[in-house]
Amino acid sequence: MNVTRVFIHGLESSSQGTKGVYFQHRYPDMIVEDYPGSFDERMIKLNRLLSGEKDLILVGSSYGGLMASVFTCTNEERVTKLILLAPALNLEEFGPYLDKKIVVPVVVYHGKNDDVVPVAPVQDIARTVFANISYHVIDDDHSLHSNFPSLDWDTLLDSGGN
Repeated sequence: MNVTRVFIHGLESSSQGTKGVYFQHRYPDMIVEDYPGSFDERMIKLNRLLSGEKDLILVGSSYGGLMASVFTCTNEERVTKLILLAPALNLEEFGPYLDKKIVVPVVVYHGKNDDVVPVAPVQDIARTVFANISYHVIDDDHSLHSNFPSLDWDTLLDSGGN
């Protein structure tokens, strides 16, 4: 399967943040863009950018995890896998999707020392909405500084790997 990989950065980050630069260097075919503005403006850009694309593997970090999750909830048939890094699913923008049952494979990494996005409520939300989820609470902070580079990205970004 020929997949399209996409990285969506967090609220105060950009394509030039640590994760964006990492993905651009390691996976040059990966779509890594900037998403400025309000949530609605960011989603308009994401939807425009991915218009016509399918077999998507989305990686969303924090607010980008919220964006990737909303995109998946509204375009499930186009998403092959969702990878979330400390996703901000506890924000009101995800409220309309709390009654969804998404079967796309979802892998979550969340730092147990996260002081930005609370682990317990987000884990509960994720387990309610995503039926096929692997949720990893790891010894790290919100940005996953310690673990991000050592995650098995080759496997994660493969359509079959977890």
